[in-house]
Amino acid sequence: MPALNFTSFPQLMTERLLLRRLSEADAHDILKLRSNEQVNQFLDRPACIDLEAAKNFIAKIEKGIDNNESLYWVITLKGNDKLIGTICLWNFEADKMQAEVGFELFPGLQGKGIMGEALSEVLAFGFKELKLKTITALTNPGNLPSIKLLQKAGFLADSNYTLVTKEEAEGLLVFHIDQNR
Repeated sequence: MPALNFTSFPQLMTERLLLRRLSEADAHDILKLRSNEQVNQFLDRPACIDLEAAKNFIAKIEKGIDNNESLYWVITLKGNDKLIGTICLWNFEADKMQAEVGFELFPGLQGKGIMGEALSEVLAFGFKELKLKTITALTNPGNLPSIKLLQKAGFLADSNYTLVTKEEAEGLLVFHIDQNR
């Protein structure tokens, strides 16, 4: 895996989507997304409660990018800069050439192939540009749409916890996809 350097943030494009860097201008949409009950239903995190919390989250994400610890994209429809979801690569493990993917999308846009399109582009970036060998994803066992999305993208279950320990997974299902999928 090449040394991580995200000073020139990688903007990604698909047929319908633009994946761009998060900015403070996204604070209101981050607040809506991270406080949405449906989005948070299967996530073990506190809901974003106010604009200040959203701005603090954005600052935390910016620090992670600046420290080359994570990549966090805002998902937008081409021609419309409005945040409709997010997708990230994080938990980089250079010795294993591995990272974890995470994603969320406003409920009204789920089931339209948007996240599958974004996920495909982020996987391609992770394997081709970052030279990752494996990308993992952890999801709640009850989150059937996420499980279905991961399987459709080619992820396989890691029921033996070979890539992430059972303790690290904390009751979540572990999936993985390898570079040579």
